[in-house]
Amino acid sequence: MKLTEYEEIGRTFVVAEIAQAHDGSVGILHSLLEAAAKCGVDAVKFQVHIAEAESSVMEPFRVAFSYVDRTRFDYWKRMELTAEQWKGLKAHCDELGVEFLATPFSNAAIDLLEQVGVTRYKVGSGDAANPLLLTKVALTGKEVILSTGLGTIEEIDAAVALLREHGNSYALLQCATKYPAEAADTGLAWLGKLRERYACPVGLSDHSGTIYAMLGAVALGAAAVEFHVTFDRRMFGPDASASLTINELATLVEGIRFLEAARGFGADKAGTDSRRDLRRMFGKALAVNRAVRRGETLRFEVLEGKKPADAGLPVDQLRSVIGKKVTRDIKQWEFLRQEDLE
Repeated sequence: MKLTEYEEIGRTFVVAEIAQAHDGSVGILHSLLEAAAKCGVDAVKFQVHIAEAESSVMEPFRVAFSYVDRTRFDYWKRMELTAEQWKGLKAHCDELGVEFLATPFSNAAIDLLEQVGVTRYKVGSGDAANPLLLTKVALTGKEVILSTGLGTIEEIDAAVALLREHGNSYALLQCATKYPAEAADTGLAWLGKLRERYACPVGLSDHSGTIYAMLGAVALGAAAVEFHVTFDRRMFGPDASASLTINELATLVEGIRFLEAARGFGADKAGTDSRRDLRRMFGKALAVNRAVRRGETLRFEVLEGKKPADAGLPVDQLRSVIGKKVTRDIKQWEFLRQEDLE
Protein backbone atom coordinates (compact mmCIF):
# COMPACT_ATOMS: atom_id res chain seq x y z
CA MET A 1 0.00 0.00 0.00
CA LYS A 2 1.49 3.34 -1.09
CA LEU A 3 1.60 6.31 1.28
CA THR A 4 -1.08 8.07 -0.75
CA GLU A 5 -3.35 5.16 0.15
CA TYR A 6 -2.43 5.51 3.82
CA GLU A 7 -3.48 9.16 3.53
CA GLU A 8 -6.77 8.22 1.92
CA ILE A 9 -7.76 5.98 4.83
CA GLY A 10 -6.43 8.42 7.43
CA ARG A 11 -3.72 6.11 8.75
CA THR A 12 -0.17 7.19 9.56
CA PHE A 13 2.65 4.91 8.36
CA VAL A 14 4.62 4.36 11.59
CA VAL A 15 8.26 3.37 11.14
CA ALA A 16 10.49 2.23 13.99
CA GLU A 17 14.14 2.45 12.95
CA ILE A 18 16.64 0.10 14.58
CA ALA A 19 19.63 1.47 12.63
CA GLN A 20 22.81 0.71 14.63
CA ALA A 21 21.07 0.07 17.97
CA HIS A 22 22.06 -3.61 17.68
CA ASP A 23 25.81 -2.69 17.64
CA GLY A 24 26.55 -5.58 15.32
CA SER A 25 24.63 -8.27 17.23
CA VAL A 26 22.14 -10.17 15.06
CA GLY A 27 20.50 -11.50 18.21
CA ILE A 28 19.84 -8.01 19.58
CA LEU A 29 18.62 -6.98 16.11
CA HIS A 30 15.95 -9.68 16.09
CA SER A 31 15.00 -8.88 19.70
CA LEU A 32 14.51 -5.19 18.87
CA LEU A 33 12.54 -6.11 15.77
CA GLU A 34 10.16 -8.29 17.76
CA ALA A 35 9.73 -5.75 20.56
CA ALA A 36 8.98 -2.92 18.10
CA ALA A 37 6.56 -5.04 16.07
CA LYS A 38 4.57 -5.92 19.19
CA CYS A 39 3.99 -2.20 19.79
CA GLY A 40 1.89 -1.98 16.62
CA VAL A 41 4.19 -0.18 14.18
CA ASP A 42 3.63 -0.56 10.44
CA ALA A 43 7.28 -1.03 9.50
CA VAL A 44 10.65 -1.68 11.09
CA LYS A 45 13.53 -0.01 9.30
CA PHE A 46 17.14 -1.09 9.01
CA GLN A 47 20.26 0.55 7.61
CA VAL A 48 22.26 -1.43 5.07
CA HIS A 49 25.97 -0.59 5.18
CA ILE A 50 28.54 -2.20 2.89
CA ALA A 51 31.80 -0.62 3.99
CA GLU A 52 33.83 -1.03 0.78
CA ALA A 53 31.03 0.38 -1.37
CA GLU A 54 30.07 3.20 0.98
CA SER A 55 33.18 4.40 2.75
CA SER A 56 36.96 4.43 2.85
CA VAL A 57 39.69 4.65 5.46
CA MET A 58 39.92 8.38 4.66
CA GLU A 59 36.43 9.06 5.98
CA PRO A 60 36.63 10.85 9.34
CA PHE A 61 34.73 9.30 12.19
CA ARG A 62 31.81 11.56 13.18
CA VAL A 63 32.51 11.33 16.94
CA ALA A 64 35.03 9.37 18.96
CA PHE A 65 32.47 7.17 20.67
CA SER A 66 33.61 3.63 19.82
CA TYR A 67 35.86 1.53 22.02
CA VAL A 68 36.53 -1.04 19.30
CA ASP A 69 36.55 0.77 15.93
CA ARG A 70 39.67 2.60 14.83
CA THR A 71 37.98 4.38 11.93
CA ARG A 72 34.50 5.05 10.66
CA PHE A 73 35.18 2.52 7.91
CA ASP A 74 35.87 -0.11 10.57
CA TYR A 75 32.58 0.75 12.25
CA TRP A 76 30.56 0.28 9.04
CA LYS A 77 32.39 -2.98 8.44
CA ARG A 78 31.33 -4.21 11.87
CA MET A 79 27.71 -3.23 11.18
CA GLU A 80 27.53 -5.36 8.02
CA LEU A 81 25.24 -8.39 7.77
CA THR A 82 25.34 -11.19 5.23
CA ALA A 83 22.64 -11.63 2.60
CA GLU A 84 21.34 -14.64 4.52
CA GLN A 85 21.11 -12.63 7.73
CA TRP A 86 19.15 -9.92 5.93
CA LYS A 87 16.82 -12.53 4.47
CA GLY A 88 16.32 -13.91 7.97
CA LEU A 89 15.28 -10.45 9.18
CA LYS A 90 12.89 -10.06 6.24
CA ALA A 91 11.33 -13.44 7.07
CA HIS A 92 10.99 -12.42 10.73
CA CYS A 93 9.23 -9.18 9.68
CA ASP A 94 6.82 -11.18 7.51
CA GLU A 95 6.13 -13.52 10.41
CA LEU A 96 5.39 -10.58 12.73
CA GLY A 97 3.20 -8.78 10.18
CA VAL A 98 5.34 -5.65 9.80
CA GLU A 99 6.97 -4.27 6.68
CA PHE A 100 10.70 -4.80 6.21
CA LEU A 101 11.97 -1.32 5.31
CA ALA A 102 15.59 -0.36 4.76
CA THR A 103 17.84 2.54 3.86
CA PRO A 104 20.65 1.66 1.44
CA PHE A 105 23.82 3.72 1.74
CA SER A 106 25.36 2.57 -1.53
CA ASN A 107 24.30 1.22 -4.90
CA ALA A 108 25.66 -2.16 -3.82
CA ALA A 109 23.27 -2.07 -0.87
CA ILE A 110 20.37 -1.56 -3.30
CA ASP A 111 21.42 -4.69 -5.21
CA LEU A 112 21.45 -6.58 -1.91
CA LEU A 113 18.01 -5.31 -0.93
CA GLU A 114 16.57 -6.32 -4.29
CA GLN A 115 17.66 -9.87 -3.46
CA VAL A 116 16.14 -9.67 0.01
CA GLY A 117 12.90 -8.09 -1.21
CA VAL A 118 11.51 -4.68 -0.22
CA THR A 119 8.19 -2.96 -0.86
CA ARG A 120 9.68 0.54 -1.01
CA TYR A 121 12.94 2.35 -0.26
CA LYS A 122 13.85 4.90 2.37
CA VAL A 123 16.64 7.27 1.31
CA GLY A 124 18.50 9.21 3.99
CA SER A 125 18.97 12.95 3.70
CA GLY A 126 22.71 12.48 3.18
CA ASP A 127 21.85 11.08 -0.26
CA ALA A 128 19.18 13.64 -1.15
CA ALA A 129 21.77 15.26 -3.44
CA ASN A 130 23.12 11.93 -4.77
CA PRO A 131 21.63 11.37 -8.23
CA LEU A 132 23.65 8.15 -8.62
CA LEU A 133 21.95 6.42 -5.70
CA LEU A 134 18.57 8.06 -6.40
CA THR A 135 18.63 6.87 -10.01
CA LYS A 136 19.52 3.34 -8.91
CA VAL A 137 16.57 3.36 -6.49
CA ALA A 138 14.26 4.93 -9.07
CA LEU A 139 15.08 2.24 -11.63
CA THR A 140 13.58 -0.38 -9.30
CA GLY A 141 10.19 1.28 -9.92
CA LYS A 142 9.40 1.22 -6.21
CA GLU A 143 8.08 3.97 -3.98
CA VAL A 144 10.71 6.22 -2.39
CA ILE A 145 10.54 7.92 1.01
CA LEU A 146 13.15 10.68 1.06
CA SER A 147 14.38 12.50 4.16
CA THR A 148 15.17 16.17 3.52
CA GLY A 149 17.26 17.09 6.58
CA LEU A 150 20.56 17.81 4.81
CA GLY A 151 19.00 18.85 1.50
CA THR A 152 18.60 22.40 0.24
CA ILE A 153 15.40 23.39 -1.55
CA GLU A 154 17.28 23.22 -4.86
CA GLU A 155 18.54 19.72 -4.07
CA ILE A 156 15.08 18.55 -3.02
CA ASP A 157 13.66 20.05 -6.24
CA ALA A 158 16.22 18.07 -8.25
CA ALA A 159 15.57 14.83 -6.35
CA VAL A 160 11.79 15.12 -6.82
CA ALA A 161 12.27 15.93 -10.52
CA LEU A 162 14.40 12.79 -10.90
CA LEU A 163 11.77 10.60 -9.21
CA ARG A 164 8.98 12.13 -11.29
CA GLU A 165 10.99 11.55 -14.46
CA HIS A 166 11.20 7.85 -13.64
CA GLY A 167 7.54 7.66 -12.60
CA ASN A 168 8.16 6.67 -8.97
CA SER A 169 5.68 7.36 -6.20
CA TYR A 170 7.42 9.35 -3.49
CA ALA A 171 7.00 10.95 -0.09
CA LEU A 172 9.13 13.52 1.72
CA LEU A 173 10.05 13.61 5.39
CA GLN A 174 10.98 16.74 7.29
CA CYS A 175 14.08 15.89 9.28
CA ALA A 176 16.47 17.60 11.69
CA THR A 177 19.85 15.94 11.23
CA LYS A 178 20.89 16.42 14.84
CA TYR A 179 21.19 13.73 17.53
CA PRO A 180 19.32 14.42 19.73
CA ALA A 181 17.34 17.25 18.14
CA GLU A 182 15.84 20.05 20.23
CA ALA A 183 12.23 21.14 19.87
CA ALA A 184 13.28 24.24 17.94
CA ASP A 185 15.15 22.07 15.42
CA THR A 186 12.07 19.99 14.55
CA GLY A 187 10.50 22.28 11.96
CA LEU A 188 6.93 21.00 11.88
CA ALA A 189 5.97 24.04 9.80
CA TRP A 190 7.83 22.42 6.91
CA LEU A 191 5.16 19.72 6.62
CA GLY A 192 2.72 22.14 5.04
CA LYS A 193 5.37 23.75 2.85
CA LEU A 194 6.65 20.41 1.53
CA ARG A 195 3.11 19.18 0.87
CA GLU A 196 2.24 22.34 -1.04
CA ARG A 197 5.47 22.57 -3.04
CA TYR A 198 5.81 18.91 -4.04
CA ALA A 199 2.19 17.66 -4.04
CA CYS A 200 3.04 14.44 -2.22
CA PRO A 201 2.57 12.73 1.14
CA VAL A 202 4.78 14.25 3.83
CA GLY A 203 5.90 13.21 7.28
CA LEU A 204 8.55 13.54 9.97
CA SER A 205 11.80 11.73 10.60
CA ASP A 206 12.45 12.62 14.23
CA HIS A 207 15.63 12.46 16.29
CA SER A 208 14.48 14.16 19.49
CA GLY A 209 14.26 11.01 21.61
CA THR A 210 10.72 12.03 22.66
CA ILE A 211 7.21 11.23 21.43
CA TYR A 212 6.08 14.85 21.25
CA ALA A 213 7.21 15.86 17.77
CA MET A 214 5.63 12.79 16.15
CA LEU A 215 2.32 13.38 17.88
CA GLY A 216 2.40 16.98 16.67
CA ALA A 217 3.19 15.85 13.14
CA VAL A 218 0.32 13.36 13.13
CA ALA A 219 -2.08 16.04 14.39
CA LEU A 220 -0.94 18.13 11.40
CA GLY A 221 -1.75 15.29 9.02
CA ALA A 222 1.60 13.53 8.60
CA ALA A 223 1.35 10.49 6.34
CA ALA A 224 4.42 8.91 7.96
CA VAL A 225 6.59 9.23 11.05
CA GLU A 226 9.99 7.63 11.58
CA PHE A 227 12.12 7.47 14.72
CA HIS A 228 14.96 5.47 16.27
CA VAL A 229 14.28 2.81 18.90
CA THR A 230 16.47 1.19 21.53
CA PHE A 231 16.01 -0.89 24.66
CA ASP A 232 17.58 1.84 26.78
CA ARG A 233 19.05 5.27 25.94
CA ARG A 234 22.05 4.35 28.09
CA MET A 235 23.04 1.66 25.59
CA PHE A 236 26.19 2.04 23.50
CA GLY A 237 25.83 3.54 20.04
CA PRO A 238 25.63 6.80 18.07
CA ASP A 239 21.82 6.98 17.98
CA ALA A 240 20.98 5.87 21.53
CA SER A 241 20.43 9.35 23.00
CA ALA A 242 18.07 10.25 20.13
CA SER A 243 15.98 7.07 20.37
CA LEU A 244 12.70 6.03 21.96
CA THR A 245 12.60 3.14 24.39
CA ILE A 246 10.19 0.29 23.71
CA ASN A 247 7.83 1.51 26.45
CA GLU A 248 7.81 4.99 24.91
CA LEU A 249 7.18 3.45 21.51
CA ALA A 250 4.06 1.69 22.80
CA THR A 251 2.76 5.00 24.18
CA LEU A 252 3.54 6.76 20.90
CA VAL A 253 1.64 4.24 18.78
CA GLU A 254 -1.35 4.45 21.11
CA GLY A 255 -1.28 8.25 20.82
CA ILE A 256 -0.96 8.17 17.04
CA ARG A 257 -3.93 5.85 16.62
CA PHE A 258 -5.94 8.10 18.95
CA LEU A 259 -5.05 11.19 16.91
CA GLU A 260 -5.91 9.48 13.63
CA ALA A 261 -9.47 9.12 14.89
CA ALA A 262 -9.48 12.59 16.45
CA ARG A 263 -8.40 14.46 13.30
CA GLY A 264 -11.89 14.30 11.76
CA PHE A 265 -14.85 16.60 12.37
CA GLY A 266 -16.42 14.39 15.02
CA ALA A 267 -20.18 14.75 15.48
CA ASP A 268 -21.92 16.92 12.90
CA LYS A 269 -23.64 20.18 13.81
CA ALA A 270 -27.04 19.27 12.36
CA GLY A 271 -28.70 18.09 15.59
CA THR A 272 -29.12 14.55 14.35
CA ASP A 273 -31.02 11.79 16.13
CA SER A 274 -27.79 10.40 17.58
CA ARG A 275 -27.40 13.59 19.64
CA ARG A 276 -31.06 14.20 20.52
CA ASP A 277 -30.86 12.77 24.04
CA LEU A 278 -27.69 14.70 24.80
CA ARG A 279 -29.20 17.94 23.47
CA ARG A 280 -32.22 17.39 25.75
CA MET A 281 -29.96 16.61 28.71
CA PHE A 282 -27.61 19.57 28.33
CA GLY A 283 -29.96 22.06 26.68
CA LYS A 284 -32.17 24.44 28.68
CA ALA A 285 -35.71 25.78 28.83
CA LEU A 286 -36.99 29.15 30.07
CA ALA A 287 -37.94 29.57 33.77
CA VAL A 288 -38.35 32.51 36.18
CA ASN A 289 -35.86 33.32 38.91
CA ARG A 290 -38.50 34.87 41.24
CA ALA A 291 -42.23 34.65 41.74
CA VAL A 292 -44.18 36.40 38.98
CA ARG A 293 -47.80 37.60 39.46
CA ARG A 294 -50.60 37.17 36.93
CA GLY A 295 -50.64 40.10 34.49
CA GLU A 296 -46.97 40.98 35.08
CA THR A 297 -44.86 41.74 32.01
CA LEU A 298 -41.83 39.49 31.61
CA ARG A 299 -38.46 41.20 31.58
CA PHE A 300 -35.00 39.80 30.81
CA GLU A 301 -33.98 40.16 34.46
CA VAL A 302 -36.55 37.65 35.74
CA LEU A 303 -35.67 34.86 33.32
CA GLU A 304 -33.42 31.85 33.84
CA GLY A 305 -32.45 28.84 31.69
CA LYS A 306 -32.83 25.40 33.31
CA LYS A 307 -32.35 21.78 32.28
CA PRO A 308 -33.79 19.73 30.65
CA ALA A 309 -34.40 21.42 27.32
CA ASP A 310 -37.98 20.17 26.82
CA ALA A 311 -39.38 21.06 30.26
CA GLY A 312 -40.65 24.44 29.08
CA LEU A 313 -40.34 26.97 26.30
CA PRO A 314 -36.91 26.63 24.59
CA VAL A 315 -34.35 29.27 25.51
CA ASP A 316 -34.04 30.23 21.86
CA GLN A 317 -37.54 31.80 22.18
CA LEU A 318 -36.16 34.40 24.57
CA ARG A 319 -36.89 37.41 22.33
CA SER A 320 -40.52 36.39 21.75
CA VAL A 321 -41.13 35.98 25.50
CA ILE A 322 -39.79 39.31 26.72
CA GLY A 323 -42.57 41.89 26.92
CA LYS A 324 -45.36 39.32 27.15
CA LYS A 325 -47.80 39.27 30.11
CA VAL A 326 -48.29 36.09 32.09
CA THR A 327 -51.74 34.55 32.51
CA ARG A 328 -51.20 33.06 35.97
CA ASP A 329 -49.15 33.34 39.12
CA ILE A 330 -45.82 31.55 38.54
CA LYS A 331 -43.64 30.39 41.41
CA GLN A 332 -39.87 31.01 41.61
CA TRP A 333 -37.88 28.59 39.43
CA GLU A 334 -40.97 27.29 37.57
CA PHE A 335 -40.67 26.66 33.84
CA LEU A 336 -42.55 28.87 31.38
CA ARG A 337 -45.00 27.24 28.96
CA GLN A 338 -46.79 28.67 25.96
CA GLU A 339 -50.13 28.75 27.78
CA ASP A 340 -48.59 30.98 30.49
CA LEU A 341 -48.30 33.87 28.00
CA GLU A 342 -51.01 36.16 26.60
